[in-house]
Amino acid sequence: MTETTGPSDPKPTISYDQFAAVDLRIGRVLEVQPFPKARNPSWKVRVDLGTLGEKWSSAQITNYSAEQLVGSQVVCVCNFAPRNIAGFMSEVLILGAADADGKVILLSPRSAVAPGEKVY
Repeated sequence: MTETTGPSDPKPTISYDQFAAVDLRIGRVLEVQPFPKARNPSWKVRVDLGTLGEKWSSAQITNYSAEQLVGSQVVCVCNFAPRNIAGFMSEVLILGAADADGKVILLSPRSAVAPGEKVY
């Protein structure tokens, strides 16, 4: 199977079990720090994931200020292996989608949800 070439190209069909293996959770942003060592403009973001504890993420979401992010709810992939990014261990992936200008728009619930709740 070959990989797709563009960001809007569809990916191969997966089974429900493959999707269910991804641990998607709601998190609440607790802290945002500058990340000047990152290759692309990024923040270091500490996220409360309820019973999973607090985890850090390197997130390319600098179109949001630290003040806008702290307290906001985000959707995270929680079962990727930690990744070393410029000497920083990123433990979760915060999800977003690009708008027409290429800015990352965060995914979040429409109503308040407890940190750590699963996304189905």
